[in-house]
Amino acid sequence: MSSTILEGILPVLPTPFKDDGDVDLVAMRQAAQFCIDAGARGLVFPGVASEYDHLSSWEQLSLLREVCEVADGRIPVICGGGKGSPEEIGSNIKKAGELGVNVAMVLIPTQYAGDEAGALRFMLSVIELAQDVDIIMQNAPTPIGAGLDSEILARIVSASPSIKYVKEEALPSGPRITALNDAAADHLIGVIGGGGARYVIDELNRGAVAAMPAAEITDIHVKMWNAYKRGDVSEARNLYMRSLPLLVIQTIYRMRLTKYALTKRGILSNSIVRAPLPEFDAFDEVELCTQLESLSNCFDLAPLTPVAL
Repeated sequence: MSSTILEGILPVLPTPFKDDGDVDLVAMRQAAQFCIDAGARGLVFPGVASEYDHLSSWEQLSLLREVCEVADGRIPVICGGGKGSPEEIGSNIKKAGELGVNVAMVLIPTQYAGDEAGALRFMLSVIELAQDVDIIMQNAPTPIGAGLDSEILARIVSASPSIKYVKEEALPSGPRITALNDAAADHLIGVIGGGGARYVIDELNRGAVAAMPAAEITDIHVKMWNAYKRGDVSEARNLYMRSLPLLVIQTIYRMRLTKYALTKRGILSNSIVRAPLPEFDAFDEVELCTQLESLSNCFDLAPLTPVAL
């Protein structure tokens, strides 16, 4: 099986919820279609930004089915393996494969921080159980992930030709991307940036092949990426600097901000989250509206709407 080539902006989709707390399959389709219309080169679900640790296996699979149907083979769908034992993660990936997904992202859990042998056993166990999919090894900082050093990651990559990509989110991500590109085995296709695109220009400068931000400004991220790739670095930097204040706020409110922005843009109907995140107060809402309004002339689709949240 030939490897799936991933490049460009690969947004991590949020999980929409209905007012009664159930997952919203219709809104899931709307969010996926928005990202495709915005020029995303792939869709990621479920990821950490999808609140996957607050979803049942049935919910994850039902939502992923909607994403795959919307993508309809036009762009790749990357499934997150989720949390749990290698057996549970392998089972999640197998079920995703039955929907046509052939790329899976596997987070090295935080319990393997400083434990290279354990991290290697974990990855190889998942790969053996998953079978016939390309693997993105996700290295997130503690307490979300293990935050392993680049040298350790390169050795784990070398141990399995199934590991085609590394998503590097531990900081500083830039030097880590350079080290991985310099040291990793030939079968590694590339390194993908994380951190919500807060460091995307540095990651591009260092040879990142893709980025996985959240989905609320996918259109701006696509414009930024495309401008950089056609050599208009000045425009890419302009878009980066304009969008960065919003992404700084996102480090605090995370999925709540993503859903707030998508609701203000008319893509979702509410910003309900299951994850225990801080609430917005009146000052936050004024600032968020100001930030979104400052970006509004970059929104070629889904313009801001006066939705009361």
